[in-house]
Amino acid sequence: MIHFLFLVSKPSLKLNLKPLDFDAATNTTKVKQHSDVPDINPIPRQVSSANSHRDLSTGKLHLAKVYKFTSNDLIDRGIIGEGNFGIVCKMEHEESNTLMAVKRIRSTVDERCQKQMLNELDIVMRDNTCPHIVQFYGALFKEGDCWICMELMDTSLDRFYKYVYHKLNQSIPESVLAYITLATLQALDYIKSRWQIIHRDVKPSNILVSRTTIKLCDFGISGQLIDSIAKTRDAGCRPYLPPERIDPLRATRDGYDVRSDVWSLGITIYEIATGYFPFREWTSVFDQLQQIVEGPPLRLTVDRLSDNCKDFVNTCLNKDENQRPKYKKLLEHPFVQKAKEPQQAENTAAYLSQIIDGLSENTDTFELYYYLPSNSPASSNSR
Repeated sequence: MIHFLFLVSKPSLKLNLKPLDFDAATNTTKVKQHSDVPDINPIPRQVSSANSHRDLSTGKLHLAKVYKFTSNDLIDRGIIGEGNFGIVCKMEHEESNTLMAVKRIRSTVDERCQKQMLNELDIVMRDNTCPHIVQFYGALFKEGDCWICMELMDTSLDRFYKYVYHKLNQSIPESVLAYITLATLQALDYIKSRWQIIHRDVKPSNILVSRTTIKLCDFGISGQLIDSIAKTRDAGCRPYLPPERIDPLRATRDGYDVRSDVWSLGITIYEIATGYFPFREWTSVFDQLQQIVEGPPLRLTVDRLSDNCKDFVNTCLNKDENQRPKYKKLLEHPFVQKAKEPQQAENTAAYLSQIIDGLSENTDTFELYYYLPSNSPASSNSR
């Protein structure tokens, strides 16, 4: 049985954390070795201070017990994801025989910032009691890369839904959609209320799936690394950004709040409920501006889905951010409430396990995005 999170009133920890922005590819099916991986982030590296009293190439892994470790203590079991800012590897900690996911992100921050990031990660590791947040084990810096060690899950929601819709030609049951929504909302509400973190990059590839549950990842210290890299290059289109982050007349960094993540959650649930990203392919940021900001409101109208499900998604996709509810209000929505029933949790676990069994044997690759057919309106997909 899966137990859901009941938040306990605790004093908030205000950390200066930003979200990760790592978009791991889902179409990698062959194991690669590090020697075959090109330098996908050719950014000049910072020179470390000679006055440091802490060796940042040595870290601590918080497993069944605490281990001191370096990169030499981790055995590479292959790349499981690649993105614009680095790679994700499956690795094994040799001394404890623990498998984990290790994100390697190019660092452009100085050593003082590196130390601050490691201290903040330590707080998150010790303070996390949410069952829907991926567990972090530790981190270190090596030759300009930040290695972040975390819990290894079975797959991402991105790859999960693509297998269901585009390999099995099925659809994800609404009860499972409701559970995924509940788990993600609880995680988003936890990181905001507990650590004052706004995720800023909610999307299917940042929601991880195991045989029993759903967990949110990609928030915290590596968001600072991603921000530092993004300043040096054109970020281009970011498909899950809300209108207020795209419209140059409205977009201000200080104006970002959780309702922007609510829009991204709405796009995510729309996508996994239909099997398609809800907009047609963009060729430029101007296409994105035209469709999201200037185009008609996006609405989910799939016949097989309940009115509660459609109302939840459409509420999240209100183009006026002031009309979008925040997390706690959304957690009261009838679509989410039904997922709190114990039987729903058990049924969802059985479904997740069944799909992961098939996905583990799948050798097909998937597209990065499955866009709506050019002759279909955004709301007409009825798979």
